[in-house]
Amino acid sequence: MRVLIVEDEHSLATEIEAALQKSHFLCDRAHTAKEALDRTDTGSYDFILLDIGLPDKDGFWLLQEIRKDHTETVIIMLTARGEVEDRIRGLDMGADDYLAKPFSLLELQSRMQAIIRRKFKLHDQQLKLGAFTIHVKNRTIHYEDIEISLSRKEFDLLNYLLLHKNRPLSRMQLSDHLWGDNADDEYDSNYIDVHIKNIRKKLNVYADTEWLETIRGIGYKIRTDA
Repeated sequence: MRVLIVEDEHSLATEIEAALQKSHFLCDRAHTAKEALDRTDTGSYDFILLDIGLPDKDGFWLLQEIRKDHTETVIIMLTARGEVEDRIRGLDMGADDYLAKPFSLLELQSRMQAIIRRKFKLHDQQLKLGAFTIHVKNRTIHYEDIEISLSRKEFDLLNYLLLHKNRPLSRMQLSDHLWGDNADDEYDSNYIDVHIKNIRKKLNVYADTEWLETIRGIGYKIRTDA
C-alpha cells in the first residue's frame, strides 16, 4: 500500500517512513502543502498522514483540497494540537482518524491496520481464496499444510487484489500502488503481467486459480463469493 507522509519535521518523517517500510508500506514524503498537492496531483495514495502545522499552509486547508479529488484515500491527522475542538474539526472535514503528538509509531501502525480491516471488511487475518489460505499478518499462503513461496512483490500484488476483491484493477493502478514513483508506464505494466503469470504458475501446481481473472483491456480481478 502506498502512503504519503506530509510532515515538516524531517527527522519525524524519516522515522515514520522507516517504520512503515518495515511493515511493507510504500512511502513518499512531502514537507510542505505545495509538495503534498504536487504529489497527490500525480499519484494516488491509500493513506495520507497529514501534519496540521505546515510552513506554507494550514493542514485543515490542505485536508479540504486533497478531499476534493481523493475521496477514498484514508487521511490520518498528525498534530501537536490535541484539543477536542481541533479533533472534531479535522474529523468533520473528512479526516478518518486523529493522532496527537508525540505518538507511538506502533500505535500509528495499529490504527492503520485497524482502518484497513474496517475498510476492507477483514474480519479475520486468515482468508480463504479457492483452495488456498492467505495469512495476512504473516504474509504467507498455504495449500492445506503446504506453504507456497511467493516473492515479496508477488504477495503484495495478490494481497492488494484480494483487498479490492470483485473489483477490476488496471495494470497502472496496481503498478502505481505497488511501485509508486518507481513505476515506469509500459515497463511496469508488463511487470505486473509477469508477476501474475508467476503467481498462477506457483499456485496451479496445487489447485486451479480461476478466481484470479484477467480483465481484457483493463487488468486483473480476484473474484470471490464473499
